[in-house]
Amino acid sequence: MIFRRFLIAVILLFVSLSGFAQENLIINTQNREQVSLNGTWHYLIDPYETGFYNYRYKEKGEKDPEAYWNNPNPHKKTDRKEHEYSDDYTLEVPGDWNSQDDIFKYYEGSVWYQREFDKPELDKEERVFLYFGAVNYEAHVYLNGKKLGMHKGGFTPFNFEIPQEMLQKSGNFLVVKVDNKRYADEVPTLNTDWWNYGGITRDVKLIITPQNFIQQYALHLDQSQDIEKSIKNKKFNVSGYIKLNTASEEKVTIEIPEIGLKKKVDIVGSEATFNFDAKKIELWSPENPKLYNVKLTLGEHTIIDKIGFRKIEVSGKDVLLNGKEIFMRGISLHEEFAPEVRRANSKDDASKLFGWVKDLNANMVRLAHYPHNEYMTRAADSLGILVWSEIPVYWTIDFKNDEVLEKAKKQLEEMIIRDQNKASIIIWSVGNETPVSETRTDFMKDLVMHAKEMDKTRLISAALEVHYNRGTNFIDDPLGEYTDLVSVNEYLGWYGDLPHAKVQSKWKTAYDKPLFFSETGAGAKAGFSADKETRWSEEFQEWYYQETLKMMEQMPDNFMGLSPWILVDFRSPKRNNLKFQEGWNRKGLIDDKGNKKKAFYTLKDYYEKKEKEYED
Repeated sequence: MIFRRFLIAVILLFVSLSGFAQENLIINTQNREQVSLNGTWHYLIDPYETGFYNYRYKEKGEKDPEAYWNNPNPHKKTDRKEHEYSDDYTLEVPGDWNSQDDIFKYYEGSVWYQREFDKPELDKEERVFLYFGAVNYEAHVYLNGKKLGMHKGGFTPFNFEIPQEMLQKSGNFLVVKVDNKRYADEVPTLNTDWWNYGGITRDVKLIITPQNFIQQYALHLDQSQDIEKSIKNKKFNVSGYIKLNTASEEKVTIEIPEIGLKKKVDIVGSEATFNFDAKKIELWSPENPKLYNVKLTLGEHTIIDKIGFRKIEVSGKDVLLNGKEIFMRGISLHEEFAPEVRRANSKDDASKLFGWVKDLNANMVRLAHYPHNEYMTRAADSLGILVWSEIPVYWTIDFKNDEVLEKAKKQLEEMIIRDQNKASIIIWSVGNETPVSETRTDFMKDLVMHAKEMDKTRLISAALEVHYNRGTNFIDDPLGEYTDLVSVNEYLGWYGDLPHAKVQSKWKTAYDKPLFFSETGAGAKAGFSADKETRWSEEFQEWYYQETLKMMEQMPDNFMGLSPWILVDFRSPKRNNLKFQEGWNRKGLIDDKGNKKKAFYTLKDYYEKKEKEYED
């Protein structure tokens, strides 16, 4: 038994120090024992990578005193030390660096973050994991001079185990090298249309667990059941899986106390799948966002989550939620809190953003163009807002590069694993406006199939390409053969022609699937008033929406919703009209100060009308 524990410890140490963080991604961290490492961190700006490479541009050795992950203490006046962390140079975590000091506004490069923490009180058998909600883009993590691992991807979580023997009683020296430089072979690539906020942008915490624990799980309505029959009989089929951190012969108990359900599940190795009947489940929907306390227990280890149960599916040209046709009254938004010109990163930020969504009478959001923080998806669950969640395969990704495909798949996996129990998420999107070619379609098809393999309880889509014509706009992007929805971005009247051209515009798709407009919009500077034909005026944007919504009323019968671009003005270095943009994309229905533009009310009125139509 002692040898077995020693062997497991050695294996876990190897995995942790090798940096394979996502092999052991821990979900539902909010409801686990934890110690927050949010707060004030020291920083060093390192545009030349001095702390990482030597003068021959080779990575420094682990014990190199000039490596910025080390903290040499000079004993003599002749000792040389060329880096130092100081209380005079600090950043708040979570948070982007761009918004915290003007020196960072346009900065793209490496910044070293550093703080100390004390060892939490631990039993001998307990384990400690260092968890990051997200770091943009590449993170190298060091503790007490030892490398825990690295992670790429600016919008998904990761964690590393810290063996107890690495922890000091006090003064544990934690360093994170953060690099937000853009590269052609990364995801996203060089060219985007949003601000490249760098930093430790989401929560950091220590997760404390037993020796073995429930690491991942999913519970959902089984997709094979006839949902209308289940509703009539008040009897549902629930399926899912459980993954433990290490192999065990113990059973896991699943409980939903509110409906009196208690089931024991056999573990095979470290995993289990299950399928059981449950009575009297109240289904989750925008009108009734019912969440149940679900309790999972392994031995003395228990984790509780709030989970809703619903079934989303495509039936011919319709999208059905719990067997009923839905119309998605959507809006797109970035993970940005514009009034403070920063990344959104808190529960309060999510509440404010979704407050605006509710004001619009929307029932759906497209979280563009990357996975947003978990406060957003949890808020959507509790408020009854349908969600499209997306990975940043955006525009001109290097589609011929197999390594780029693997990076995209990894981000897709991290997104799905983190949020697989969020009832609000009904669509996983694998990309946006990717130019059609055989190589691109093979790349994107691979992502679609991977998403479907991982999760059969949601729809898979992407913002496809469209052929604009004076007569009929034809959607025949070959990727549409594989997605569940035909989703397109449309800007007729803003990019090309004027809004009045929309009334004559017809739409047709090559696929007998539901049609969704994932973007449409026009720019306006809030407070700038003129006649409707004057670009950048609120009247022009209002006119654009009026004509767009007339066009939507003429859509073919497979039209089932839209998510206009965008809820709030957002920062973008591509937007350089100094009079009207000033580094902001002005397509928001709300400006960067929180003021609602005229077009906000145009769309709100339309959504109120559509809501009544679908109530009748």
